[in-house]
Amino acid sequence: MPTILRYKNYRLFFFSRENAEPIHVHIEKDDKYAKFWVEPITLSKSFGFRSDELAEIRQIIESNINLIKTKWDEHFNNK
Repeated sequence: MPTILRYKNYRLFFFSRENAEPIHVHIEKDDKYAKFWVEPITLSKSFGFRSDELAEIRQIIESNINLIKTKWDEHFNNK
């Protein structure tokens, strides 16, 4: 599970065997979890996050979209 970014208490990461899916990112914070599609940025699923936290996560993704795409390409295209 390569970690892409840590911001505040959020960890953004990929699962290594999900390259058959479109670009997406998983987010953990404490015992909370979410998955967002990247293009377009859309919530796929969430467990435990409040709506304000999901809005903050969306902003983190928007601010780091180029990094996320680069890390995705580096990880999945080097296999």
